[in-house]
Amino acid sequence: IVTPRPSLGAFEVGETWVKQLQGLSLRNVEATLYVGKKKVRREFGEMVFTHFGVSGPIVLTLSKAYAGLHNASDVSVSVDLKPALSQETLDARLTKQFKETTKQLKNYLPELLPRSLVPVFLQLVGIESSVPVNRITREERMRIVHTLKDLRMRVVRARSAEEAIVTAGGISLREIDPRTMESKLIRGLYFAGEVMDIDAVTGGFNLQAAFSTGWLAGESAAGRVSSVA
Repeated sequence: IVTPRPSLGAFEVGETWVKQLQGLSLRNVEATLYVGKKKVRREFGEMVFTHFGVSGPIVLTLSKAYAGLHNASDVSVSVDLKPALSQETLDARLTKQFKETTKQLKNYLPELLPRSLVPVFLQLVGIESSVPVNRITREERMRIVHTLKDLRMRVVRARSAEEAIVTAGGISLREIDPRTMESKLIRGLYFAGEVMDIDAVTGGFNLQAAFSTGWLAGESAAGRVSSVA
C-alpha cells in the first residue's frame, strides 16, 4: 500500500499577509511550484487567497505535484501577476509610464493590480505609498517589477485529506491487473476508484476513473462468480 496523502487541495503558506487578501481571486496569473530553486510545475489560470494560504484551480493542480514530493523541504509557490510580459518588457513599460505621470504610487498601482491587493503589495516592496511615481528610483522600480513577476510564498503544507478533492496513495497499481481490476496477490479481490493509487488533475478525470474502474471491477467480479457457479 502506498501511503495515502492529500492531492488536489489548497496550500497553507508561511506568510501572514495572505490573511489580508482572504477572498481575493486572481485571474490569468501563472503559479510555479519550486523546491529550492528547482521548478517542479507551472500552471496558468485562476487562484484565490484564503485565510490560511492559497487555493483555486491552478493551486489544486500544483498540489498534485506537491503530493509527489513526499514532504520535501524548502517548497514555495511563485505567482507571476503579469505572465504575458517578460521582466524586461515590464520594466521598460513602467519606466516609460513613471516618467509620464505625477500620480502617487498608491493611486497608480490600481492600474496594475486589484485594488485590494495594493496595500499588501506596498508592504512587500517597502516603498512609501505617497511617493510620486516619477520620483521612484531604479532600485525601487526593480523591486516593483520583481514582486509583480515573483510574488513568492513559502508552502508549509497541503491542507488535510479531509479537505482535499482526492487523495494520492492506496493500493499500488503494480499489484492490480488493469484488464480486470483484480488483485495480483489475492484472487477474487477487486479494486476500484480512489482506494487505488491514482489521482488525476481537475476536470472530471477522477470521477471518470472511479466510474470506469468501478464498472470494470464489477463486471470482472460478476464474471468470476458466474464462472464458478
